[in-house]
Amino acid sequence: MPTQHRAIQSRQALIRSAAETFLEKGVPAAGMVEISRRARLSKGALYFHFTSKDDLTLAVRDAALATLQEVEEAFTRSPQPLTTAVQDFTVELFGRVRTDPVLRAGLRLRPETAPGLGIYALEQRWYALFLDKAVTCGPCGPAGSHAPDAEPRRTAQLLTSLVVGLLHLGGEDGTWWDDESIVGMWGLLPAAPSRIAAAGIPAPAQLPAAG
Repeated sequence: MPTQHRAIQSRQALIRSAAETFLEKGVPAAGMVEISRRARLSKGALYFHFTSKDDLTLAVRDAALATLQEVEEAFTRSPQPLTTAVQDFTVELFGRVRTDPVLRAGLRLRPETAPGLGIYALEQRWYALFLDKAVTCGPCGPAGSHAPDAEPRRTAQLLTSLVVGLLHLGGEDGTWWDDESIVGMWGLLPAAPSRIAAAGIPAPAQLPAAG
């Protein structure tokens, strides 16, 4: 196996090991020796790739953020109308969260440790993402329908609230992240856009940041 490929594999194994350890014990209690042993690598190999636990934690953050960006980019490219595209985004996102410990650990890091992955940052990211599609694509209806949304901001706010709410709820009960649960919830949405304007949902900028 070429040396460069082996080095990449070792680095990825250490990031995954760190993520799994962070999920089990929390970042403060996670030890570098334990992380290296879980990855079946020497402590020397760990320090070859990462100078400290802070450095390794940032690597977990960066890997999680890269995965999140993949899901967001797929949403941006989707030809589906907004409501369907957000359903697909949510199914894909939580499917990844369930199966990828690096993404799951990254989403649990403290906001100051993982800029871009805290709840408040995600609210802003997803609101902007959904709003951009809402201004050009209808919130519901068959694929290929591109009627502009009369209330794009309210629609984006509602959908952002649903996705962020599922992220919160699934942290305590993983059934909220099941595909069936998500699709069932989205089945209740077709009548919602006409009522969004009267719902009084606060814009993300008015929502409190996560503690």
